[in-house]
Amino acid sequence: MMGVKIFCYDKCGTCRSAVKWLKEHHVDITENVPLFETPPSAKELAKLLSDSGLEIKRFFNTSGEVYKEMSLKDKLPSMSQEQMLELLASNGRLIKRPIVTDGHKVTVGFKEAQYDEVWAKG
Repeated sequence: MMGVKIFCYDKCGTCRSAVKWLKEHHVDITENVPLFETPPSAKELAKLLSDSGLEIKRFFNTSGEVYKEMSLKDKLPSMSQEQMLELLASNGRLIKRPIVTDGHKVTVGFKEAQYDEVWAKG
C-alpha cells in the first residue's frame, strides 16, 4: 500500500474532499500535517516544489485573505524563489492546500482527475 504525507487544514472542505478521495482509493495517509500550525520549512517546500514540477506560484493560496492582505499579487513577480519559499514557510495560510506527497510525487490542491492520474493504483 502506498503511503502519503498530506499537509492540510481539517476545517477546509477541499482538504476533507482530498482525504476522503485518498481513503476511498486505499491510499494510506501515513502523516497528516496541520498546515497552519506546522507549515513545511523553506527547505521542505523547495523539495516539494522540485518534485512537483510546478511553478512556485501554484503553491500560493491566491484566494486566501492573507495573500490579498499582503498584496502578494503585486509583490511576487519581483521576489526571488528563495524569498517566496521563506514567505510560504512563514505562514501556512499562504500555502495552497492540500499538498500530498509520497516523497517523489507531489500534488497541490485537489482535483479528482489529477488524483486519479497521480494517486490511483492502476
